[in-house]
Amino acid sequence: MPEHPKLAAFTRTLDALFREVDEFLEDEWGAAFSRNPRRPERGTTVHPEMDGLFEIMPDFTPGIGSERGRGYIISFRTATWEKIHPGQFEFLMAEAAAMVAAKLPGYFPGRDLRVVRDGRRFKIVGDFSLGDVGERPEN
Repeated sequence: MPEHPKLAAFTRTLDALFREVDEFLEDEWGAAFSRNPRRPERGTTVHPEMDGLFEIMPDFTPGIGSERGRGYIISFRTATWEKIHPGQFEFLMAEAAAMVAAKLPGYFPGRDLRVVRDGRRFKIVGDFSLGDVGERPEN
């Protein structure tokens, strides 16, 4: 079944936002830990969540059992065999969530989207209607 064009546009825009955040994290923190040797080097795959030290991507959830309801969980993982202190991991995850929150208005102008804490994770919540979905404006 083909994907709705407005949903496809929303997904492309969201993916572009997460690519930008991934690139920043790799630039800023990519040397902080050794990359799992089974994981491809940064920039060697089509999708940045599949290579380098970090995997950051949106995962839609209908929000069943969540106080925050439906939204996109900001899925954050590190590809290392090193033990990462929980405080370090929380810092990196919070930095990624803060970047997503700061960039949402630029990628989705006029939409009420925000990042909230939902348990141990961060989630994008708000207006996911398919009314006015546009590509990110060119700079």
